[in-house]
Amino acid sequence: MTLRSSLVKITATLTLLTALLPLSLKAEDKLPVVATFSILGDMVQRIGGSAIEVTTLVGRNGDTHVYQPTPADAKAVKQAAILFTNGLEFEGWLDRLAEAAEFNGQLIVTTDGIDTIAFDEHGDDEHHDDKHGDKHHEDKHDDEHHGDEHHDEDKHDDENHGDEHHDEDKHDDEHHDHHHGEFDPHAWQSLNNAIVYADNIAAALAKAAPENAATFYENRAAYVTELKSLDSEIETMIATLPETKRTVVTSHDAFQYFGRDYGLTFLAPQGLSTESEASARDVAKLIEQIRAESISAVFVENVADPRLIQQIANETGSVVGGKLYPGALSEEGGPAATYLDLMRHNATTIANAVSAAKKM
Repeated sequence: MTLRSSLVKITATLTLLTALLPLSLKAEDKLPVVATFSILGDMVQRIGGSAIEVTTLVGRNGDTHVYQPTPADAKAVKQAAILFTNGLEFEGWLDRLAEAAEFNGQLIVTTDGIDTIAFDEHGDDEHHDDKHGDKHHEDKHDDEHHGDEHHDEDKHDDENHGDEHHDEDKHDDEHHDHHHGEFDPHAWQSLNNAIVYADNIAAALAKAAPENAATFYENRAAYVTELKSLDSEIETMIATLPETKRTVVTSHDAFQYFGRDYGLTFLAPQGLSTESEASARDVAKLIEQIRAESISAVFVENVADPRLIQQIANETGSVVGGKLYPGALSEEGGPAATYLDLMRHNATTIANAVSAAKKM
């Protein structure tokens, strides 16, 4: 047999095998979807698995608050069957991007159905401790698949991502950042909320690709099991901290859902967006509170400039307890490479820093 005839036979065999592959295994038949930021992209990938092709707009260590979409983003959005968003006006640039891309797919707001935190719950006297008992509401999500009624595009008409919220008067002591609406958008900082994210993602994927629905829901069930297990792990970890050492200082106000779930108080010099600027009065007030309450550990973030936190630490004698990941995954192989890694890392970093400080 000649070399040429051998190559012809091999080529014919490969062509036949490719034709016999299940449709779900062919790259060109994967459902094209877009997620707005890295944490959400990781959730979508976990549930969609090999049946989907995920494009994430704001990548690892990227700051969604100040992101500027690119032409490549517009192309990905235009080609997507589903556009997964956080909602709660987190992605202030999204409406303009979707319009420019002439997006005609399904828009899914993954926070639909969560127990949101309103801005008026962020006041200085609101420590959220009274909400700690409400955290275990995940039973209502067990094996429930949020139906299509949660994904009606009409429900997103009032998701105002536009410039009308850019009201400079909202830069007050309560940090009502002008790039967000009336609710805290950092809902993923609750593992209980993440179950709702998972439900919404699974339902949307199943609707778009019903031939893979069983797989999506199996992936969702496995993921929810991991979310619940990690929730128990973190609750046990945080429970060891004394009641007098449960105030945490971070760069910007992104951890209120985490605080609500586990009985911690989070303070920050910046508001809900890293784009906002902390006033001198706010910083002075925070420094005074840190001294008065003997808050011993403060934390920098991967999406915020660390210099202000370092300045606060220097002026108060506090220790920078480590780096937290509020709204973006770390690099692959880093401490917060997945959403589950991120939540575990943040909890462990906080618990270790506070525990070390109380022994000093």
